[in-house]
Amino acid sequence: MKIIRNIAEMQKYSDSIRRAARKTPHIMGFVPTMGYLHEGHISLVNAGAKDCTKMAVSIFVNPAQFGPNEDLTKYPRDEQRDLTMLEETKSVDCVFIPSAEEMYPEGYAAYVNMENEMTKTLCGISRPGHFKGVMTVVAKLLNAVKPDKMYLGHKDMQQAIILTKMIKDLNYDTEVIICPTVREKDGLALSSRNSYLSPEERNTAPVLYKALQMAVSMSELGERDAAVIIREIKRKLKEDRVEIDYVEIVNPMTLEKTEKISGSALIAAAIFVGKTRLIDNAVIRVSE
Repeated sequence: MKIIRNIAEMQKYSDSIRRAARKTPHIMGFVPTMGYLHEGHISLVNAGAKDCTKMAVSIFVNPAQFGPNEDLTKYPRDEQRDLTMLEETKSVDCVFIPSAEEMYPEGYAAYVNMENEMTKTLCGISRPGHFKGVMTVVAKLLNAVKPDKMYLGHKDMQQAIILTKMIKDLNYDTEVIICPTVREKDGLALSSRNSYLSPEERNTAPVLYKALQMAVSMSELGERDAAVIIREIKRKLKEDRVEIDYVEIVNPMTLEKTEKISGSALIAAAIFVGKTRLIDNAVIRVSE
C-alpha cells in the first residue's frame, strides 16, 4: 500500500495507472475521507474493490469546510490507526495524505462555489460556507487522484448530491457511487464524531434514527403531508430532549422542500446531542 503526501506525486502515480491501463484495463476507485476511519468508510472501500482494479483513499481534515466556531482543532485524528485499517482490507493500493499547506499553499485563492439553492438548505443554513469548502477540496482531490469512480456514503446525502452536481457541471470524468449508511445495532449512523459522545449521550443518540423511521412508517400508513410528518418528528425529538438543528423533507434530486410526498422524498435531519452535531436521513417511497 503506497503512501503519498504530495499532489504532484499523486498525479504521477495516477497517470502511471492510466498508462498501464492501455495494456491491462484498470479502473481507479476513490474514497475521500477526513480520517479517523470506521466501518462506514471501510464499506466504501469494499464496494469500490468489487468494481475497480485499483483503489485510492485520501485522508485530509479539510480546514476550508469548518466554520470559525466548529471543531477543526479537536476533530479526531489517528493516522497510524487509519493506515492499519486500510492495510487490513487488502484492497487499497494508495493512500493520499496531503498536509493543509500542500492543499492550500500561501496565497491560495481559488474556491469552488455553487450558485443555487442546494447549498443553502439543510446543513447549508447552519453551516454557511461549508459546502464551498467541501466542493473545493473534492475538486482538488479529483484533480490529484483522477479516479474513474468515487464512493460516498448515504448518511451525507446532501453532500453527495451537491458533489454529483459539481462533477457534472465541471465535466469531471468521474462517476459518483452512493453507498448505504452503515449503522450500529441500535441504528446510530457511524460517524467519526460519534467519538465525542459521552456514554449517556451515546445512549440518547439513536433517537434520530428512530424518529426518521417513524417518518417512514407514517408515509407507509398513508400520510402524504410533509408538514404533518415534520411536526411529529420534531415532537418526538423534543420528548427525548435533544436540540434540533433542522428536520426537512426534500426532493432527493434537487433538495427542494416538498409539501406533498409523491413518488420518493428524502427526510433529512440534524440534531445536537450535548455539543455533538449528528446528521442522518431516510428515503420515503410511496405509491401514487
